[in-house]
Amino acid sequence: MVRKYSALRRVLLFLLIVSFMITVTSCRVFRRPTTPQDGGAMPPIPSKIARGDRLEPNIRVYLHETGQIQTMGFEEYLLGVVAAEMEPTWPAEALAAQAIVARAFTLDKIARQGGVPGRNADASTDIQEFQAYDASRINDNVRQAVQRTRGTVLAFQGEFVRTWFSAYCDGMTSTAEDGLAFREFPTPFITRVTDICPERTPENVQGYTVTFTKSEVTQAMQQAGQNTGSFSQIDVVNRDQAGRAVSVRIGQATVSGPAFRIAIGSTRLRSTKWDSVTVTGDRVTFVGSGYGHGVGMCQWGARARAEQGNSFEQIVKGFFPNTQLGKIWD
Repeated sequence: MVRKYSALRRVLLFLLIVSFMITVTSCRVFRRPTTPQDGGAMPPIPSKIARGDRLEPNIRVYLHETGQIQTMGFEEYLLGVVAAEMEPTWPAEALAAQAIVARAFTLDKIARQGGVPGRNADASTDIQEFQAYDASRINDNVRQAVQRTRGTVLAFQGEFVRTWFSAYCDGMTSTAEDGLAFREFPTPFITRVTDICPERTPENVQGYTVTFTKSEVTQAMQQAGQNTGSFSQIDVVNRDQAGRAVSVRIGQATVSGPAFRIAIGSTRLRSTKWDSVTVTGDRVTFVGSGYGHGVGMCQWGARARAEQGNSFEQIVKGFFPNTQLGKIWD
């Protein structure tokens, strides 16, 4: 009788252990990064900032305005980025899409480059180095957008996506090679996308006219490592399918369109999509359209798609069609 009882107890104990292991394993599978829409593996949190499986990381942020470094939760940092990079009163789905691309962009920079190693930081509030950041613009719309997408990123073949974005693409985005003259690593996840943004973007955003002096142009070219000599015209050597200047000839020098725009001032020369460039005396006038480099997500396009009823998932997949969407921390 004692033996029977002991055997029964061993059987019950074995069944209890098996049941526990099944439960633990099931929970573990459920907690792994998933892509409910697409399937496919998601990348791990970069080891430089990882605190543990499915745990939100902390990051060191270089504050450009003060020169200090502040440690903050990743999602806290993202609040300031979304608030600065997109108008906080815009539709909720557009803000949520912005949160996803900003999160993926940051993680990709950390994974590939260690963030901003020159600042001994993971991110920076200097827009020339990283992304804009302004905590004073955070409102409930931004908080909800970040919370709704918490831990959600875009990936391609198991790696984070360099999710560039710009203000207004004027109807078609460009590849990273054309729009940014980017050559650091292959970017097959960036494709040309036709967008509906012209239908819902104000005219003062769509087009622009700006005039520089010849001296400003010459100095910009020198900054880009080129000497123009004297010049009487500016020629676009070749354009991409979206109409952006891929390379530009000024006098005896040739430079990429993106490099020239950065050198002369990307806020004044809004884009590299020029309808005309005229040189009259000492004045050089650009008439163009678009705002920004035109690569990745178009922010006015995201707003337009949100206003048409698209979800944030549809918006980001619309601009990054070959990527997977998934959650890597809870």
